[in-house]
Amino acid sequence: MVSIGLALIPSEKKKLIKTTWCVVGRSLTGLIGLLAAGCASPLEFPPMGELLPYTARLEIAQSIKNLTADYTDSCGQPVQFPVGSQIEEALIEAVRRTYKAVVYETDQRSDLQPDLVLNIDLLGWSFDLNKEDLYDRAPAVLQLNAIARVYDAKGAVARETEIQVARRERLRLEQLAKNCNYLITPFIRDTAVEFASRILMDTRLAFQGRENPQVGAQMPAPAAGSATLSPSSAMGPALARSAPSALSNLRFKAMLLDENGNLVLEGGEHVRVRVDVINTGINPIQNASASLTGTPSILGQFPATKLTIPPLQPGETKSLEFIATMPPAAQSQQAEIHVAVVESDGTTAALSQTLSLTIEPSGVGTDDVDQIPFSAAGFHRPHTYLVSIGVGTHRDPQIQPRKYAAMDAKMVAGYFRSLGGVPSSNIRLLQDRKAFRYEIDEALFDWLPSTAGKDAVVIVYFSGQAMVDPMGEILLVSYEGSQTVPTLLYPLKDIDAALSRLKTKQVILLFDVRASKLQSDAGTKPVAPNWTPGGAHTIGLIGGEGFVKGLEDDKHRHGLFTYYLLRGLRGDADTNRDRAVTLGELAGYVRQKVAWAAKSQFNVEQRPQILPALKPGDKAAALVLSKLATLAGAETP
Repeated sequence: MVSIGLALIPSEKKKLIKTTWCVVGRSLTGLIGLLAAGCASPLEFPPMGELLPYTARLEIAQSIKNLTADYTDSCGQPVQFPVGSQIEEALIEAVRRTYKAVVYETDQRSDLQPDLVLNIDLLGWSFDLNKEDLYDRAPAVLQLNAIARVYDAKGAVARETEIQVARRERLRLEQLAKNCNYLITPFIRDTAVEFASRILMDTRLAFQGRENPQVGAQMPAPAAGSATLSPSSAMGPALARSAPSALSNLRFKAMLLDENGNLVLEGGEHVRVRVDVINTGINPIQNASASLTGTPSILGQFPATKLTIPPLQPGETKSLEFIATMPPAAQSQQAEIHVAVVESDGTTAALSQTLSLTIEPSGVGTDDVDQIPFSAAGFHRPHTYLVSIGVGTHRDPQIQPRKYAAMDAKMVAGYFRSLGGVPSSNIRLLQDRKAFRYEIDEALFDWLPSTAGKDAVVIVYFSGQAMVDPMGEILLVSYEGSQTVPTLLYPLKDIDAALSRLKTKQVILLFDVRASKLQSDAGTKPVAPNWTPGGAHTIGLIGGEGFVKGLEDDKHRHGLFTYYLLRGLRGDADTNRDRAVTLGELAGYVRQKVAWAAKSQFNVEQRPQILPALKPGDKAAALVLSKLATLAGAETP
């Protein structure tokens, strides 16, 4: 019996999952039966050609099997992705598609002697996920460099080739409630398939026209009715070009990239269909093209629906884009774009790929966040409470004002009342002269304990100034606050103390602040502020790291953090398109968009953070904060 790994389920988090093994027979017939039993590989390979009449032993260096891609997800959690297991699975499958029988790892059958040995050794590799480039998606690059050696039965080297693969792609955030990790599995899997395909295509060249490597006789004649292994047909039907219906060695992936990254097409928005094409064969491909078909009203917006693909060398990848500007839509509708890649002789790159998209009418998903959206019918949160505080002006004229803080607090209250289903009686709004320290105390220490029960969700929003003392303690500036008198400031630890006494189900802090050092401590060395909430059930979505810039967007007349917070609540953060925005979705969206806008519009750094970082399976990540109305069931706020 031969042990071959045909199905791997890699984890995208810290723990690596071991390989699942299927036991297959020496013949292809025995293998097919086991594939039908559930051991089939999910990997998609290009045409590999006729099976070569040899038994091959596969040897994969341990350095390849141990490869892991280390990175941090959008919530700041470290991730180890098992790249090596993906490559191992792809190599096993590629060998199975190339030779009549495969020996891998330990084989207990004495009568199964390999005709050749395929040895794969690692020369070098690299993986990079650039989260700094936040427009559309995070660019990822995976490079593999290996040496593939084919030995005949006598141990002589029949072929030795260096194989290099480099794949680049923008990775989306996963469309799940936690919205923290990137969709890395398809990217790694496609790279592994490309790598394995190129190696096994190359090994065919070792035995074309050669003697049987085991017995020194001529290669046995093919079975009756099978194709002759000529130099062209041995590479597979795609290179033989024997029929117009043959598949191409081109493989491609199509992606829809809209301007704001929410996968909802809006009037005036630029939309791109990007097509990444790779030549998986061993010959150059000179003449090929990509084309779009689908919903006519969408296709009509593209200046061109067919583009020529530049010449591709073996293993080379190139990208092209179809670009359009969306017109205003009269009503919400669904649409599809079908992408196909064809060579000049009619061969096609597998099946076309379909991109599904949503077109919304004008006013939905736009930048007009000052229009509070309709509430969802029947969505009520009687056990959710909101304290919304906005302090833009102060009694002390020396404190720099936050121009939009008071209005932002009012808008946040309106959004949670409408989209969040929070009753007006469960909302406390404190603005400027209504945000003295004693009024904040009354809301946190008197009102909340008397109304919020053990099943309650409490949200505290604060927009304004914060001071940091020499120990790193954070002091919020209420209306009567002072830059020089710490006793007039409101310690963040007091908010933690008040909220921890409630024993509620969940507490969420939303802070759009500008943080600076106390003037009274001007001569001391600054200590990084500690934004981590103290409560066991408290999660903070903070407008930035360290001494937060607290940027204000004059174009939209909001704090930058609050602007994207509102956009996220109104639906832009709804990555899985279920018309509900969860805490995990909102956190991922706000962190990405604020960091991108701060860099691209203000040329400064402001990176929101969620503390403590959300972990896989956290119930808090799935907490629904807003629900979007359907067009048929909208209610006014």
